[in-house]
Amino acid sequence: MTGEKGNFERLILVRLGEITLKGLNRGRFVARLISNMRWRLSDLGEFTIEQSHSRIWLRGKENTNLSDDALLCEVIDRLSRIFGIVSVSPAIELEADWEVLQAVVSGYAKGLLEDGEARTFKFETRRVNKDFPLDSYETSSALGALLLEQYPHQLTVKMLDPDFIFFVEIRDKIYLYHDITEGAKGLPVGMSGRGMLLLSGGIDSPVAGYMMASRGMILDAIYFHTFPYTSPQALSKVEELAALLGRYAGRINLYVVDFTDIQLELNKYCPEDMLTVIMRRVMTRIACQLAVETGAKALINGESLGQVASQTLEAIVLTDAVADRPVFRPLIGMDKNDTIAIARKIGTFETSILPYDDCCTVFVSKHPKTHPLPQDAVFAEKEFDMDAILKSAGSKIEKREILPKKGV
Repeated sequence: MTGEKGNFERLILVRLGEITLKGLNRGRFVARLISNMRWRLSDLGEFTIEQSHSRIWLRGKENTNLSDDALLCEVIDRLSRIFGIVSVSPAIELEADWEVLQAVVSGYAKGLLEDGEARTFKFETRRVNKDFPLDSYETSSALGALLLEQYPHQLTVKMLDPDFIFFVEIRDKIYLYHDITEGAKGLPVGMSGRGMLLLSGGIDSPVAGYMMASRGMILDAIYFHTFPYTSPQALSKVEELAALLGRYAGRINLYVVDFTDIQLELNKYCPEDMLTVIMRRVMTRIACQLAVETGAKALINGESLGQVASQTLEAIVLTDAVADRPVFRPLIGMDKNDTIAIARKIGTFETSILPYDDCCTVFVSKHPKTHPLPQDAVFAEKEFDMDAILKSAGSKIEKREILPKKGV
């Protein structure tokens, strides 16, 4: 693009965080992050992505115009949900020339003041290029004076919490920006193996998946469907939750287990006070069996210690006793309100509270045993042929590929 003086280009500045602390493996983390960025933006156009130190610079290619506000907003939104990114800023790149910088800053400020409302501002300059004639303080002071002279009735300097902070980075080129969108932080998905998320239609399990994906884990998900006791809307709700979670975790393979016959058999033969714990043990066995096929090295669920009767320490111990791999519970010590806050943040809460029950809420003990012993589980399962149950479950699993939700 061409301004009154010199050329400038619109681009996006992506800041890295925890990745920069990695040692010899840092290159692998950066490469994975860039790969995730390319996949997440693939339907929006073509981009060049370059990494330098703790920054990544994203530019639109010939047919991808980041001056299009709608496109820019969508790109920023998607980038902000990719784990490994600390923050994102739309920026302008221009020549490392003082006169060009003054002209572009003037026009940049004018665009922000079109509504005529009085605003406060300050400049923060970082001069990496020591050949630039002004140092950081001199640059900020001179640019501030320039805007005060040009917009005396609209702009006032305010050093603490102004309306606008104009950031100027002087490198081989100069970068100007004012808007910073917080990113998802964490580690790029794909750097920490694969996990199998026991996904229900509730509030907790999507949050648990989000938290493990933030540590770089690829997510598969398993859902136990008991039609007609649970409705088609319940399954659609879970698919929607997976799509919403996918905005952060990427593509999710959702495995839907036809659990109706198994659930009815459990209801028929299992002591009522042990029904919930035994159901959780059967689900855990099925999830572990599926994990062998998918390569998932751990299970993930949304349990929180003491939240309900099936989540007492004794019940959790009995559930884990049938697992052949680690069971991660990232919510184990969290307060429910804290979990809800995360669900609201990631956009799953409103879907989670839709009134479509899953099997964990439909088939539930009225008076569950809160401190079950190992012998209680052995007695409760003595009527069941677990090998036959696992074989039956394995033959009734449908795989669905869930892509990230768009337009949210």
